[in-house]
Amino acid sequence: MLSGRAMMEKRSVDLPPVASTTGGLPVYFLTGKHYLYQTLYCIQSLAKVSAAKFQFILVDDGTFDNELIYRITTQLPGATIISADVIASNLAKVLPADAYPYIHQKREVYPHLKKLTDVHTLPDNNWKVVLDSDMLFWNEPLELINWLNAPTQPLHMIDCVEAYGYSKQLMERLCGCPVTPLINVGAIGLKSQNIHWAKLEEWIKVLEEQEGASYYLEQALTAMLIGDADATVLPGKTYIVNPGAETIKDKKGILHHYVDLSKQHYFKTAWQEFVKW
Repeated sequence: MLSGRAMMEKRSVDLPPVASTTGGLPVYFLTGKHYLYQTLYCIQSLAKVSAAKFQFILVDDGTFDNELIYRITTQLPGATIISADVIASNLAKVLPADAYPYIHQKREVYPHLKKLTDVHTLPDNNWKVVLDSDMLFWNEPLELINWLNAPTQPLHMIDCVEAYGYSKQLMERLCGCPVTPLINVGAIGLKSQNIHWAKLEEWIKVLEEQEGASYYLEQALTAMLIGDADATVLPGKTYIVNPGAETIKDKKGILHHYVDLSKQHYFKTAWQEFVKW
């Protein structure tokens, strides 16, 4: 698997450019030095299955340098780059450290939180969809594209198992409503204006004080933000989280999110099948 990952990263430099269209459907990625190659494959696959025009917005996870920026401008011409300096300025305005100490402390040690903090403090308070990089599209994602054309409610994938890292009882007590089960944030659409940062600060504090730290904190917080609100749910049978070997081999469905055991197939076979496809 490690050998396959190394080869995937090496071969990513040969991927042809994918132009980003100003005014196209905006798609955000939190990425950086260790994940850009996966971002490029994901974008390649999206561009391959759809004729829609996309505006790719790459948000610095803290590892961008001049070499990486040059590579982005070469392989994703026209892409928008949100630099660490811009992020720091936004955070200072929207989430000053003295008012949000738990968010800032957690952001430093838990990069997943940046999918909320660094994306949704951008000046545009409208709807934003963030895609994880460890995914490949195999057919046109019409449900996702339709949402991007006219977003009115949150959007999310369906997980293969519930992975919030915290008890539903505590989560629901904090957010004051039932929490939708099985939310997966591989593709997640939220309205920045609707994120109540003071609540998020309190939730992080209480969740960790009462039930400890969790790798799934960002997914839990997102589920709490959505609560029991109406949402656009990407069908689990076609937007597949943790696809099995046969599903990957036969390229079933629309989107594969390679988590858990499917990682080995992602690194060993899936990306190579995509390159040949």
